[in-house]
Amino acid sequence: MGKVHESIDGRLRAFIEAQQMFFVATAPSGPDGHVNVSPKGIGGSFAVLDEHTVAYLDYTASGAETIAHLRENGRITLMFCAFTGPPNIVRLHGSGRFVTLYDDEFEELAELFPERRGARAVIVVDVHRVSDSCGYGVPLMDYAGERDLLPPYMERKGADGQAEYRQRKNSVSVDGLPAFDYDPV
Repeated sequence: MGKVHESIDGRLRAFIEAQQMFFVATAPSGPDGHVNVSPKGIGGSFAVLDEHTVAYLDYTASGAETIAHLRENGRITLMFCAFTGPPNIVRLHGSGRFVTLYDDEFEELAELFPERRGARAVIVVDVHRVSDSCGYGVPLMDYAGERDLLPPYMERKGADGQAEYRQRKNSVSVDGLPAFDYDPV
């Protein structure tokens, strides 16, 4: 049976911070848009800021659905699953915003994360619902390590190459919503 918690503290915070990956879910407002679920897992890319606020580093990648959906409605859910140890699933429901690499607040927030190569934004979530559930159906899996691919790939592109990539692949969502269109042309 699931339980709703007052905040992210103690056992829940320790559980969240120990996970090697998490999932981000967002959706556009209308009934016809696509729901997006993205796995995230670059080590050190997630931080609990306080009992009701979390953040993660958003890397330049093939899509920008989360940013598009946050621009439209701000709704976001993060999910953490135990793949080792006792079973557990934690969900953080909230309102999200993004701070792009061009925003004044970016540098201060980015300092929270050790791997910043290829970063395009920091996603900040004001958490209004914290819940956990049994996780009995989540399989046991062994962590084999990081895939050291995305940050080096973006580093090789350089700042101009990353901006060109984002202009080409990240400016609109799969549903045609404005996404990451902040790079100077």
